[in-house]
Amino acid sequence: MRRSRVLALVVAGVLVIAAVGWVVGSRLRSPAEEAANRRPPKPSLVTAPVERRKLTSTVTVSGTLTYGSPLPVSLAGMVGGNGGGGGPAGAGANGAAQRVTTAPKPGPIRKGQVLMQVNGRPVFALQGKKPMYRPLVPGTEGDDVKQLQRALRVRVSGVFDAATVAAVKRWYARRGYKAQEPDLEARKNLQQLRQAVQTAQETLAADRKALDEGLDVRPLRIRHDNARRDLKEAERALAQAPEVTPEQETQLATLRRAVRTAEEQVLAAEQALAEARKPAPAPTTTPAPTPTPVDTSLLEMKLANAQQDLDEAQRAVSAYEEQIGVERDKRLEELRKAVRTAKEAEATAAQALKRARKVSPLRAKLAHSVSNLADARTLLAEFRETYGVSVPAGEIVFLPKLPARIDKAEVKPGDTIEGKVATVTSSAFAVSGSVDAKEAKLLRAGQEASMETMDGTQVPATLSAVGEDAKTAGEKPKDGEESDTGSVPVLLTPGAAKGLKSLVGSPMTVRISVGSTEGEVLAVPVAAVITSADGRPRVRVALDGDRTREVEVRTGLTADGDVKVTPVRAGELKEGDRVVVSDA
Repeated sequence: MRRSRVLALVVAGVLVIAAVGWVVGSRLRSPAEEAANRRPPKPSLVTAPVERRKLTSTVTVSGTLTYGSPLPVSLAGMVGGNGGGGGPAGAGANGAAQRVTTAPKPGPIRKGQVLMQVNGRPVFALQGKKPMYRPLVPGTEGDDVKQLQRALRVRVSGVFDAATVAAVKRWYARRGYKAQEPDLEARKNLQQLRQAVQTAQETLAADRKALDEGLDVRPLRIRHDNARRDLKEAERALAQAPEVTPEQETQLATLRRAVRTAEEQVLAAEQALAEARKPAPAPTTTPAPTPTPVDTSLLEMKLANAQQDLDEAQRAVSAYEEQIGVERDKRLEELRKAVRTAKEAEATAAQALKRARKVSPLRAKLAHSVSNLADARTLLAEFRETYGVSVPAGEIVFLPKLPARIDKAEVKPGDTIEGKVATVTSSAFAVSGSVDAKEAKLLRAGQEASMETMDGTQVPATLSAVGEDAKTAGEKPKDGEESDTGSVPVLLTPGAAKGLKSLVGSPMTVRISVGSTEGEVLAVPVAAVITSADGRPRVRVALDGDRTREVEVRTGLTADGDVKVTPVRAGELKEGDRVVVSDA
Protein backbone atom coordinates (compact mmCIF):
# COMPACT_ATOMS: atom_id res chain seq x y z
CA MET A 1 0.00 0.00 0.00
CA ARG A 2 2.84 2.37 0.75
CA ARG A 3 4.36 1.65 -2.66
CA SER A 4 1.06 2.41 -4.38
CA ARG A 5 0.76 5.72 -2.54
CA VAL A 6 4.27 6.74 -3.64
CA LEU A 7 3.49 5.75 -7.18
CA ALA A 8 0.38 7.92 -7.18
CA LEU A 9 2.33 10.92 -5.96
CA VAL A 10 4.90 10.46 -8.71
CA VAL A 11 2.22 10.29 -11.39
CA ALA A 12 0.53 13.41 -10.05
CA GLY A 13 3.78 15.30 -10.10
CA VAL A 14 4.43 14.32 -13.68
CA LEU A 15 0.96 15.53 -14.72
CA VAL A 16 1.48 18.87 -13.00
CA ILE A 17 4.84 19.38 -14.72
CA ALA A 18 3.30 18.50 -18.09
CA ALA A 19 0.46 20.97 -17.58
CA VAL A 20 2.82 23.76 -16.65
CA GLY A 21 4.88 23.03 -19.70
CA TRP A 22 1.82 23.18 -21.97
CA VAL A 23 0.72 26.52 -20.55
CA VAL A 24 4.18 28.01 -20.91
CA GLY A 25 4.47 26.67 -24.39
CA SER A 26 1.13 28.09 -25.46
CA ARG A 27 2.08 31.50 -24.16
CA LEU A 28 5.38 31.65 -25.98
CA ARG A 29 5.06 32.92 -29.63
CA SER A 30 7.57 33.97 -32.18
CA PRO A 31 7.86 37.65 -33.24
CA ALA A 32 6.23 36.84 -36.61
CA GLU A 33 3.24 35.27 -34.89
CA GLU A 34 2.87 38.29 -32.60
CA ALA A 35 2.88 40.70 -35.62
CA ALA A 36 0.27 38.62 -37.41
CA ASN A 37 -2.02 38.59 -34.40
CA ARG A 38 -1.91 42.38 -34.13
CA ARG A 39 -3.36 43.06 -37.66
CA PRO A 40 -7.02 44.42 -37.79
CA PRO A 41 -9.67 41.79 -38.58
CA LYS A 42 -11.08 41.63 -42.07
CA PRO A 43 -13.93 44.16 -42.47
CA SER A 44 -17.55 42.82 -42.31
CA LEU A 45 -21.03 44.34 -42.90
CA VAL A 46 -23.49 45.25 -40.08
CA THR A 47 -26.98 44.36 -41.27
CA ALA A 48 -30.54 44.40 -40.03
CA PRO A 49 -33.55 42.42 -41.29
CA VAL A 50 -36.32 43.94 -43.38
CA GLU A 51 -39.51 43.56 -41.32
CA ARG A 52 -43.19 43.75 -42.26
CA ARG A 53 -45.14 45.45 -39.46
CA LYS A 54 -47.29 48.45 -38.59
CA LEU A 55 -45.34 51.59 -37.70
CA THR A 56 -46.59 54.02 -35.07
CA SER A 57 -44.80 57.29 -34.39
CA THR A 58 -45.05 58.48 -30.77
CA VAL A 59 -44.04 61.35 -28.51
CA THR A 60 -43.14 60.33 -24.98
CA VAL A 61 -44.27 62.42 -22.03
CA SER A 62 -43.17 62.06 -18.44
CA GLY A 63 -45.96 63.42 -16.30
CA THR A 64 -47.80 63.20 -13.02
CA LEU A 65 -51.27 61.76 -12.40
CA THR A 66 -53.58 64.37 -10.88
CA TYR A 67 -57.25 65.21 -10.76
CA GLY A 68 -58.38 67.07 -13.89
CA SER A 69 -59.39 70.69 -14.53
CA PRO A 70 -57.67 72.33 -11.54
CA LEU A 71 -59.27 75.69 -10.83
CA PRO A 72 -58.10 78.25 -8.25
CA VAL A 73 -60.99 79.63 -6.22
CA SER A 74 -61.07 83.15 -4.82
CA LEU A 75 -63.90 85.28 -3.46
CA ALA A 76 -65.26 88.03 -5.70
CA GLY A 77 -65.88 90.44 -2.85
CA MET A 78 -66.74 90.69 0.79
CA VAL A 79 -68.80 88.16 2.72
CA GLY A 80 -71.67 89.72 4.66
CA GLY A 81 -72.34 93.45 4.92
CA ASN A 82 -74.24 95.58 2.43
CA GLY A 83 -71.49 97.25 0.47
CA GLY A 84 -70.40 96.86 -3.11
CA GLY A 85 -68.02 94.35 -4.53
CA GLY A 86 -65.41 96.81 -5.71
CA GLY A 87 -63.29 96.86 -2.56
CA PRO A 88 -60.72 94.29 -1.43
CA ALA A 89 -62.04 90.86 -0.54
CA GLY A 90 -60.26 90.97 2.77
CA ALA A 91 -62.18 93.94 4.17
CA GLY A 92 -65.81 94.16 5.22
CA ALA A 93 -68.36 96.95 4.93
CA ASN A 94 -66.88 98.85 7.86
CA GLY A 95 -63.26 98.04 7.09
CA ALA A 96 -63.29 95.01 9.41
CA ALA A 97 -61.07 92.09 8.37
CA GLN A 98 -62.69 89.16 6.60
CA ARG A 99 -61.47 86.21 8.64
CA VAL A 100 -61.92 82.54 7.87
CA THR A 101 -64.04 80.84 10.51
CA THR A 102 -64.41 77.49 8.72
CA ALA A 103 -61.83 76.56 6.09
CA PRO A 104 -62.55 74.52 2.94
CA LYS A 105 -62.18 70.77 3.49
CA PRO A 106 -60.49 68.68 0.79
CA GLY A 107 -62.89 66.20 -0.72
CA PRO A 108 -66.05 66.12 -2.84
CA ILE A 109 -68.30 69.17 -3.01
CA ARG A 110 -71.87 69.25 -4.34
CA LYS A 111 -74.20 71.93 -5.65
CA GLY A 112 -75.41 74.23 -2.90
CA GLN A 113 -72.87 73.01 -0.36
CA VAL A 114 -71.13 75.49 1.95
CA LEU A 115 -67.56 75.80 0.70
CA MET A 116 -66.35 77.71 3.77
CA GLN A 117 -67.39 80.33 6.33
CA VAL A 118 -66.07 83.86 6.70
CA ASN A 119 -66.95 85.86 9.81
CA GLY A 120 -69.64 83.25 10.42
CA ARG A 121 -71.29 83.84 7.05
CA PRO A 122 -71.53 81.05 4.44
CA VAL A 123 -69.86 80.84 1.05
CA PHE A 124 -71.99 78.62 -1.22
CA ALA A 125 -70.80 76.65 -4.24
CA LEU A 126 -73.20 76.82 -7.20
CA GLN A 127 -72.87 75.70 -10.80
CA GLY A 128 -72.36 78.41 -13.41
CA LYS A 129 -69.93 79.49 -16.09
CA LYS A 130 -69.89 83.19 -15.19
CA PRO A 131 -67.86 84.08 -12.09
CA MET A 132 -69.45 86.13 -9.34
CA TYR A 133 -68.14 89.68 -9.69
CA ARG A 134 -70.57 91.99 -7.89
CA PRO A 135 -73.19 91.97 -5.13
CA LEU A 136 -76.68 91.11 -6.36
CA VAL A 137 -79.22 93.56 -4.97
CA PRO A 138 -82.88 94.34 -5.79
CA GLY A 139 -83.12 95.71 -9.31
CA THR A 140 -79.81 94.25 -10.54
CA GLU A 141 -80.02 92.92 -14.10
CA GLY A 142 -77.72 90.66 -16.11
CA ASP A 143 -76.60 87.16 -17.01
CA ASP A 144 -75.20 86.60 -13.52
CA VAL A 145 -78.72 87.13 -12.14
CA LYS A 146 -80.07 84.56 -14.63
CA GLN A 147 -77.37 82.15 -13.47
CA LEU A 148 -78.42 82.59 -9.84
CA GLN A 149 -82.10 82.16 -10.74
CA ARG A 150 -81.35 78.87 -12.52
CA ALA A 151 -79.43 77.64 -9.47
CA LEU A 152 -82.32 78.60 -7.17
CA ARG A 153 -84.88 77.11 -9.60
CA VAL A 154 -86.90 80.30 -9.83
CA ARG A 155 -88.34 81.98 -12.94
CA VAL A 156 -85.42 83.19 -15.06
CA SER A 157 -86.07 86.86 -15.79
CA GLY A 158 -82.56 88.30 -15.52
CA VAL A 159 -83.80 90.80 -12.90
CA PHE A 160 -83.23 90.49 -9.16
CA ASP A 161 -86.95 90.91 -8.44
CA ALA A 162 -89.29 90.09 -5.56
CA ALA A 163 -89.53 86.41 -6.57
CA THR A 164 -85.74 86.10 -6.54
CA VAL A 165 -85.56 87.81 -3.14
CA ALA A 166 -88.05 85.29 -1.74
CA ALA A 167 -86.07 82.38 -3.23
CA VAL A 168 -82.82 83.71 -1.71
CA LYS A 169 -84.47 83.93 1.72
CA ARG A 170 -85.71 80.32 1.45
CA TRP A 171 -82.31 79.14 0.24
CA TYR A 172 -80.45 80.59 3.21
CA ALA A 173 -83.13 79.53 5.74
CA ARG A 174 -83.08 75.88 4.62
CA ARG A 175 -79.35 75.79 5.27
CA GLY A 176 -79.56 77.38 8.69
CA TYR A 177 -78.56 80.93 7.73
CA LYS A 178 -80.29 84.25 7.35
CA ALA A 179 -80.16 86.11 4.06
CA GLN A 180 -78.25 89.37 4.10
CA GLU A 181 -80.57 92.18 5.24
CA PRO A 182 -79.67 95.89 5.17
CA ASP A 183 -77.19 96.52 7.97
CA LEU A 184 -77.17 99.40 10.42
CA GLU A 185 -75.12 101.60 8.13
CA ALA A 186 -77.55 101.03 5.23
CA ARG A 187 -80.53 101.88 7.44
CA LYS A 188 -78.78 105.05 8.60
CA ASN A 189 -78.12 106.00 4.98
CA LEU A 190 -81.80 105.52 4.11
CA GLN A 191 -82.87 107.71 7.02
CA GLN A 192 -80.38 110.40 6.06
CA LEU A 193 -81.62 110.42 2.46
CA ARG A 194 -85.24 110.71 3.59
CA GLN A 195 -84.32 113.57 5.90
CA ALA A 196 -82.47 115.28 3.05
CA VAL A 197 -85.62 115.16 0.89
CA GLN A 198 -87.77 116.57 3.68
CA THR A 199 -85.30 119.38 4.36
CA ALA A 200 -85.15 120.25 0.66
CA GLN A 201 -88.97 120.37 0.48
CA GLU A 202 -89.18 122.72 3.47
CA THR A 203 -86.46 124.97 2.05
CA LEU A 204 -88.21 125.13 -1.31
CA ALA A 205 -91.56 126.04 0.28
CA ALA A 206 -89.94 128.81 2.34
CA ASP A 207 -88.12 130.24 -0.70
CA ARG A 208 -91.26 130.14 -2.81
CA LYS A 209 -93.23 131.94 -0.12
CA ALA A 210 -90.51 134.53 0.27
CA LEU A 211 -90.52 135.11 -3.48
CA ASP A 212 -94.31 135.47 -3.61
CA GLU A 213 -94.32 137.90 -0.69
CA GLY A 214 -91.35 139.94 -1.86
CA LEU A 215 -91.90 143.79 -1.74
CA ASP A 216 -90.01 144.22 -5.00
CA VAL A 217 -92.75 142.47 -6.98
CA ARG A 218 -95.85 143.22 -4.85
CA PRO A 219 -97.05 146.30 -6.83
CA LEU A 220 -96.66 144.41 -10.09
CA ARG A 221 -98.49 141.43 -8.66
CA ILE A 222 -101.41 143.69 -7.58
CA ARG A 223 -101.45 145.27 -11.03
CA HIS A 224 -101.55 141.82 -12.60
CA ASP A 225 -104.37 140.69 -10.32
CA ASN A 226 -106.42 143.82 -11.22
CA ALA A 227 -105.79 143.26 -14.92
CA ARG A 228 -107.02 139.70 -14.65
CA ARG A 229 -110.21 140.87 -12.85
CA ASP A 230 -110.82 143.53 -15.54
CA LEU A 231 -110.42 140.90 -18.22
CA LYS A 232 -112.90 138.59 -16.56
CA GLU A 233 -115.47 141.41 -16.24
CA ALA A 234 -115.04 142.41 -19.89
CA GLU A 235 -115.46 138.80 -21.03
CA ARG A 236 -118.54 138.43 -18.82
CA ALA A 237 -120.08 141.67 -20.21
CA LEU A 238 -119.54 140.46 -23.75
CA ALA A 239 -121.03 137.08 -23.02
CA GLN A 240 -124.10 138.62 -21.32
CA ALA A 241 -124.73 141.47 -23.84
CA PRO A 242 -128.55 141.44 -24.84
CA GLU A 243 -129.71 141.43 -28.44
CA VAL A 244 -132.23 144.30 -27.73
CA THR A 245 -132.25 146.86 -24.92
CA PRO A 246 -135.42 147.35 -22.85
CA GLU A 247 -135.97 150.79 -24.38
CA GLN A 248 -135.64 149.37 -27.85
CA GLU A 249 -137.98 146.55 -26.98
CA THR A 250 -140.65 149.09 -25.78
CA GLN A 251 -140.32 151.25 -28.88
CA LEU A 252 -140.44 148.23 -31.15
CA ALA A 253 -143.60 147.02 -29.43
CA THR A 254 -145.24 150.43 -29.94
CA LEU A 255 -144.40 150.42 -33.67
CA ARG A 256 -145.71 146.88 -34.07
CA ARG A 257 -149.05 147.93 -32.40
CA ALA A 258 -149.32 150.77 -34.88
CA VAL A 259 -148.92 148.22 -37.69
CA ARG A 260 -151.68 146.07 -36.25
CA THR A 261 -154.01 149.14 -35.89
CA ALA A 262 -153.35 150.12 -39.51
CA GLU A 263 -154.08 146.59 -40.62
CA GLU A 264 -157.44 146.74 -38.80
CA GLN A 265 -158.33 150.05 -40.49
CA VAL A 266 -157.49 148.65 -43.93
CA LEU A 267 -159.67 145.64 -43.25
CA ALA A 268 -162.61 147.82 -42.08
CA ALA A 269 -162.33 150.06 -45.15
CA GLU A 270 -162.25 147.05 -47.47
CA GLN A 271 -165.40 145.64 -45.86
CA ALA A 272 -167.26 148.94 -46.07
CA LEU A 273 -166.35 149.32 -49.71
CA ALA A 274 -167.46 145.80 -50.43
CA GLU A 275 -170.87 146.39 -48.78
CA ALA A 276 -171.40 149.56 -50.70
CA ARG A 277 -170.74 147.86 -54.00
CA LYS A 278 -173.35 145.13 -53.45
CA PRO A 279 -176.63 145.60 -55.56
CA ALA A 280 -180.03 146.10 -53.74
CA PRO A 281 -182.31 142.99 -53.66
CA ALA A 282 -185.29 142.93 -56.24
CA PRO A 283 -188.98 143.01 -54.90
CA THR A 284 -191.06 139.89 -55.39
CA THR A 285 -194.47 141.47 -56.43
CA THR A 286 -193.68 144.51 -58.41
CA PRO A 287 -191.23 145.03 -61.12
CA ALA A 288 -187.83 146.33 -59.92
CA PRO A 289 -187.10 149.92 -60.58
CA THR A 290 -184.02 150.83 -62.44
CA PRO A 291 -181.11 150.78 -59.93
CA THR A 292 -179.44 154.04 -59.04
CA PRO A 293 -175.55 153.96 -59.06
CA VAL A 294 -173.93 154.23 -55.51
CA ASP A 295 -171.10 156.75 -54.91
CA THR A 296 -168.11 154.74 -53.38
CA SER A 297 -165.36 157.25 -53.95
CA LEU A 298 -165.25 158.24 -50.32
CA LEU A 299 -164.92 154.65 -49.22
CA GLU A 300 -162.24 154.06 -51.77
CA MET A 301 -160.36 157.11 -50.49
CA LYS A 302 -160.60 155.81 -46.92
CA LEU A 303 -159.27 152.44 -48.01
CA ALA A 304 -156.34 154.06 -49.82
CA ASN A 305 -155.51 156.19 -46.78
CA ALA A 306 -155.70 153.17 -44.49
CA GLN A 307 -153.41 151.20 -46.82
CA GLN A 308 -150.96 154.09 -46.87
CA ASP A 309 -150.95 154.26 -43.05
CA LEU A 310 -150.26 150.48 -42.92
CA ASP A 311 -147.34 150.78 -45.33
CA GLU A 312 -145.83 153.62 -43.29
CA ALA A 313 -146.26 151.65 -40.04
CA GLN A 314 -144.54 148.59 -41.55
CA ARG A 315 -141.68 150.71 -42.91
CA ALA A 316 -141.27 152.27 -39.47
CA VAL A 317 -140.91 148.77 -37.88
CA SER A 318 -138.38 147.66 -40.50
CA ALA A 319 -136.38 150.84 -40.12
CA TYR A 320 -136.33 150.54 -36.35
CA GLU A 321 -135.29 146.86 -36.47
CA GLU A 322 -132.43 147.82 -38.76
CA GLN A 323 -131.47 150.58 -36.35
CA ILE A 324 -131.53 148.05 -33.48
CA GLY A 325 -129.13 145.76 -35.43
CA VAL A 326 -126.71 148.58 -36.10
CA GLU A 327 -126.77 149.69 -32.48
CA ARG A 328 -126.30 146.07 -31.33
CA ASP A 329 -123.29 145.54 -33.59
CA LYS A 330 -121.79 148.79 -32.38
CA ARG A 331 -122.34 147.84 -28.77
CA LEU A 332 -120.83 144.34 -29.26
CA GLU A 333 -117.83 145.77 -31.03
CA GLU A 334 -117.26 148.11 -28.10
CA LEU A 335 -117.46 145.16 -25.70
CA ARG A 336 -115.04 143.09 -27.84
CA LYS A 337 -112.66 146.02 -27.92
CA ALA A 338 -112.87 146.23 -24.14
CA VAL A 339 -111.97 142.51 -23.91
CA ARG A 340 -108.97 142.97 -26.22
CA THR A 341 -107.81 145.95 -24.24
CA ALA A 342 -108.18 143.97 -20.98
CA LYS A 343 -106.17 141.03 -22.44
CA GLU A 344 -103.36 143.31 -23.51
CA ALA A 345 -103.30 144.90 -20.08
CA GLU A 346 -103.24 141.46 -18.38
CA ALA A 347 -100.41 140.20 -20.64
CA THR A 348 -98.38 143.36 -20.04
CA ALA A 349 -98.83 143.05 -16.29
CA ALA A 350 -97.93 139.32 -16.35
CA GLN A 351 -94.78 139.97 -18.37
CA ALA A 352 -93.70 142.76 -16.09
CA LEU A 353 -94.27 140.53 -13.04
CA LYS A 354 -92.39 137.62 -14.63
CA ARG A 355 -89.45 139.82 -15.56
CA ALA A 356 -89.35 141.27 -12.09
CA ARG A 357 -89.41 137.82 -10.51
CA LYS A 358 -86.67 136.57 -12.83
CA VAL A 359 -84.26 139.30 -11.87
CA SER A 360 -85.16 139.06 -8.20
CA PRO A 361 -82.40 137.61 -5.94
CA LEU A 362 -85.02 135.32 -4.42
CA ARG A 363 -85.57 133.78 -7.86
CA ALA A 364 -82.04 132.38 -8.04
CA LYS A 365 -82.37 130.98 -4.56
CA LEU A 366 -85.68 129.34 -5.49
CA ALA A 367 -84.11 127.70 -8.58
CA HIS A 368 -81.30 126.34 -6.41
CA SER A 369 -83.83 124.92 -3.96
CA VAL A 370 -85.75 123.22 -6.78
CA SER A 371 -82.50 121.60 -8.03
CA ASN A 372 -81.55 120.45 -4.53
CA LEU A 373 -84.95 118.81 -4.05
CA ALA A 374 -84.68 116.98 -7.38
CA ASP A 375 -81.20 115.69 -6.51
CA ALA A 376 -82.31 114.52 -3.08
CA ARG A 377 -85.28 112.65 -4.54
CA THR A 378 -83.07 111.01 -7.18
CA LEU A 379 -80.56 109.79 -4.59
CA LEU A 380 -83.35 108.42 -2.43
CA ALA A 381 -84.96 106.62 -5.37
CA GLU A 382 -81.66 105.07 -6.46
CA PHE A 383 -80.88 103.90 -2.94
CA ARG A 384 -84.36 102.38 -2.53
CA GLU A 385 -83.91 100.41 -5.77
CA THR A 386 -81.01 98.49 -4.21
CA TYR A 387 -82.28 98.48 -0.64
CA GLY A 388 -83.36 95.14 0.79
CA VAL A 389 -82.23 91.52 0.80
CA SER A 390 -79.03 91.06 -1.20
CA VAL A 391 -76.42 88.43 -2.05
CA PRO A 392 -72.92 89.75 -1.22
CA ALA A 393 -70.33 89.15 -3.92
CA GLY A 394 -68.25 86.86 -1.72
CA GLU A 395 -71.06 84.57 -0.56
CA ILE A 396 -71.35 82.60 -3.80
CA VAL A 397 -68.66 80.84 -5.84
CA PHE A 398 -69.82 79.71 -9.27
CA LEU A 399 -67.98 76.60 -10.52
CA PRO A 400 -68.21 75.36 -14.13
CA LYS A 401 -69.18 71.82 -13.13
CA LEU A 402 -70.62 70.22 -10.03
CA PRO A 403 -70.14 67.89 -8.26
CA ALA A 404 -66.40 68.57 -8.01
CA ARG A 405 -63.75 68.12 -5.36
CA ILE A 406 -61.67 70.45 -3.25
CA ASP A 407 -58.10 69.44 -3.99
CA LYS A 408 -56.37 71.82 -1.61
CA ALA A 409 -57.36 74.45 0.95
CA GLU A 410 -55.26 77.59 0.69
CA VAL A 411 -56.48 79.14 3.97
CA LYS A 412 -57.06 77.98 7.51
CA PRO A 413 -59.30 79.25 10.31
CA GLY A 414 -58.22 82.68 11.50
CA ASP A 415 -56.58 83.70 8.22
CA THR A 416 -57.45 86.99 6.59
CA ILE A 417 -58.67 86.47 3.05
CA GLU A 418 -56.32 88.08 0.57
CA GLY A 419 -56.40 85.87 -2.53
CA LYS A 420 -56.92 82.24 -3.43
CA VAL A 421 -58.87 80.25 -0.84
CA ALA A 422 -58.85 76.78 -2.43
CA THR A 423 -58.07 74.75 -5.53
CA VAL A 424 -60.99 72.82 -6.97
CA THR A 425 -60.71 70.01 -9.48
CA SER A 426 -63.12 67.76 -11.30
CA SER A 427 -63.63 64.14 -10.27
CA ALA A 428 -61.88 62.95 -13.42
CA PHE A 429 -58.17 62.10 -13.58
CA ALA A 430 -55.54 63.79 -15.75
CA VAL A 431 -51.83 63.57 -16.47
CA SER A 432 -49.90 66.82 -16.71
CA GLY A 433 -46.43 67.04 -18.16
CA SER A 434 -44.38 68.80 -20.81
CA VAL A 435 -42.59 68.03 -24.07
CA ASP A 436 -39.88 69.65 -26.14
CA ALA A 437 -41.07 72.59 -28.21
CA LYS A 438 -40.16 70.78 -31.46
CA GLU A 439 -42.16 67.69 -30.47
CA ALA A 440 -45.08 69.89 -29.43
CA LYS A 441 -45.55 70.89 -33.07
CA LEU A 442 -46.61 67.29 -33.77
CA LEU A 443 -49.31 67.27 -31.10
CA ARG A 444 -52.99 68.06 -31.51
CA ALA A 445 -55.81 67.79 -28.99
CA GLY A 446 -57.68 64.52 -29.45
CA GLN A 447 -54.68 62.35 -30.35
CA GLU A 448 -54.67 58.87 -28.83
CA ALA A 449 -52.07 57.91 -26.24
CA SER A 450 -51.05 55.05 -23.98
CA MET A 451 -50.30 55.63 -20.29
CA GLU A 452 -48.01 53.31 -18.33
CA THR A 453 -48.13 53.18 -14.53
CA MET A 454 -45.15 52.35 -12.32
CA ASP A 455 -46.19 48.68 -12.13
CA GLY A 456 -46.32 48.44 -15.94
CA THR A 457 -50.09 48.62 -16.34
CA GLN A 458 -51.15 50.12 -19.66
CA VAL A 459 -54.11 52.54 -19.66
CA PRO A 460 -55.49 54.21 -22.82
CA ALA A 461 -55.52 58.03 -22.76
CA THR A 462 -56.35 61.03 -24.93
CA LEU A 463 -54.40 64.26 -25.41
CA SER A 464 -56.70 66.98 -24.01
CA ALA A 465 -54.70 70.17 -24.44
CA VAL A 466 -51.31 71.50 -25.57
CA GLY A 467 -49.61 74.77 -24.66
CA GLU A 468 -51.37 77.55 -22.76
CA ASP A 469 -54.64 75.60 -22.74
CA ALA A 470 -52.89 72.86 -20.76
CA LYS A 471 -51.86 75.25 -17.98
CA THR A 472 -53.96 75.91 -14.91
CA ALA A 473 -54.63 79.46 -13.82
CA GLY A 474 -51.97 79.12 -11.13
CA GLU A 475 -49.34 78.00 -13.63
CA LYS A 476 -49.90 80.69 -16.25
CA PRO A 477 -47.29 83.48 -16.21
CA LYS A 478 -48.40 86.82 -14.86
CA ASP A 479 -48.27 89.99 -16.90
CA GLY A 480 -44.67 90.93 -17.57
CA GLU A 481 -43.37 87.40 -16.89
CA GLU A 482 -41.96 85.18 -19.63
CA SER A 483 -42.82 81.50 -19.85
CA ASP A 484 -40.24 78.78 -20.48
CA THR A 485 -39.99 78.53 -24.28
CA GLY A 486 -37.89 75.33 -24.16
CA SER A 487 -40.80 73.08 -23.14
CA VAL A 488 -44.51 73.05 -23.80
CA PRO A 489 -47.07 71.83 -21.23
CA VAL A 490 -49.48 69.05 -22.20
CA LEU A 491 -52.55 67.62 -20.49
CA LEU A 492 -53.92 64.10 -21.04
CA THR A 493 -57.09 62.37 -19.90
CA PRO A 494 -57.00 58.64 -19.00
CA GLY A 495 -59.57 56.50 -20.78
CA ALA A 496 -60.31 54.50 -17.60
CA ALA A 497 -60.39 55.50 -13.95
CA LYS A 498 -60.27 52.08 -12.29
CA GLY A 499 -57.33 51.72 -9.91
CA LEU A 500 -56.02 55.25 -10.48
CA LYS A 501 -57.24 56.89 -7.27
CA SER A 502 -54.38 55.45 -5.21
CA LEU A 503 -51.85 56.58 -7.83
CA VAL A 504 -52.68 60.31 -7.72
CA GLY A 505 -49.39 62.19 -7.47
CA SER A 506 -47.38 59.33 -8.97
CA PRO A 507 -45.18 59.76 -12.09
CA MET A 508 -46.55 58.39 -15.36
CA THR A 509 -45.01 57.67 -18.75
CA VAL A 510 -47.34 58.46 -21.63
CA ARG A 511 -46.74 57.77 -25.31
CA ILE A 512 -48.79 59.90 -27.66
CA SER A 513 -49.43 58.51 -31.12
CA VAL A 514 -48.70 61.24 -33.69
CA GLY A 515 -49.03 59.06 -36.79
CA SER A 516 -49.23 55.44 -38.01
CA THR A 517 -49.41 53.41 -41.18
CA GLU A 518 -52.73 52.00 -42.26
CA GLY A 519 -51.44 48.44 -42.04
CA GLU A 520 -48.25 46.38 -42.13
CA VAL A 521 -45.47 47.81 -44.26
CA LEU A 522 -41.84 47.04 -45.00
CA ALA A 523 -39.68 48.75 -42.37
CA VAL A 524 -35.89 49.13 -42.04
CA PRO A 525 -33.68 51.11 -39.64
CA VAL A 526 -33.32 54.77 -40.58
CA ALA A 527 -29.52 54.24 -40.78
CA ALA A 528 -30.04 51.75 -43.61
CA VAL A 529 -31.36 54.41 -45.99
CA ILE A 530 -28.69 56.23 -47.99
CA THR A 531 -29.00 59.05 -50.48
CA SER A 532 -27.13 58.66 -53.75
CA ALA A 533 -25.59 61.40 -55.82
CA ASP A 534 -28.83 61.69 -57.79
CA GLY A 535 -30.69 62.53 -54.56
CA ARG A 536 -32.78 59.33 -54.58
CA PRO A 537 -32.96 57.16 -51.42
CA ARG A 538 -31.64 53.60 -51.60
CA VAL A 539 -30.87 50.64 -49.37
CA ARG A 540 -28.12 48.07 -49.80
CA VAL A 541 -29.29 44.49 -49.61
CA ALA A 542 -26.62 42.06 -48.33
CA LEU A 543 -25.86 39.05 -50.58
CA ASP A 544 -23.50 36.11 -50.15
CA GLY A 545 -20.17 37.04 -48.65
CA ASP A 546 -19.56 40.75 -48.71
CA ARG A 547 -21.52 41.43 -51.86
CA THR A 548 -24.47 43.91 -51.85
CA ARG A 549 -26.94 45.33 -54.32
CA GLU A 550 -28.60 48.73 -54.16
CA VAL A 551 -32.39 48.98 -54.26
CA GLU A 552 -34.06 52.33 -54.93
CA VAL A 553 -36.91 52.95 -52.46
CA ARG A 554 -39.50 55.52 -51.48
CA THR A 555 -39.54 56.39 -47.79
CA GLY A 556 -42.54 57.06 -45.56
CA LEU A 557 -43.41 57.34 -41.85
CA THR A 558 -40.56 57.25 -39.33
CA ALA A 559 -41.17 55.71 -35.90
CA ASP A 560 -38.79 54.66 -33.12
CA GLY A 561 -35.71 54.66 -35.41
CA ASP A 562 -37.38 52.70 -38.22
CA VAL A 563 -38.72 54.01 -41.51
CA LYS A 564 -41.29 52.74 -43.97
CA VAL A 565 -39.74 51.84 -47.36
CA THR A 566 -41.34 50.83 -50.64
CA PRO A 567 -39.17 49.49 -53.54
CA VAL A 568 -39.51 51.54 -56.69
CA ARG A 569 -39.45 48.30 -58.68
CA ALA A 570 -41.78 45.75 -57.16
CA GLY A 571 -40.21 42.64 -55.75
CA GLU A 572 -36.69 44.00 -55.34
CA LEU A 573 -37.11 44.20 -51.54
CA LYS A 574 -39.04 41.78 -49.38
CA GLU A 575 -39.49 40.76 -45.77
CA GLY A 576 -36.50 38.88 -44.42
CA ASP A 577 -33.90 40.55 -46.61
CA ARG A 578 -31.02 42.00 -44.68
CA VAL A 579 -30.01 45.58 -45.38
CA VAL A 580 -26.68 47.15 -44.57
CA VAL A 581 -26.77 49.51 -41.59
CA SER A 582 -23.04 50.25 -41.54
CA ASP A 583 -19.68 48.88 -42.63
CA ALA A 584 -17.90 47.47 -39.55
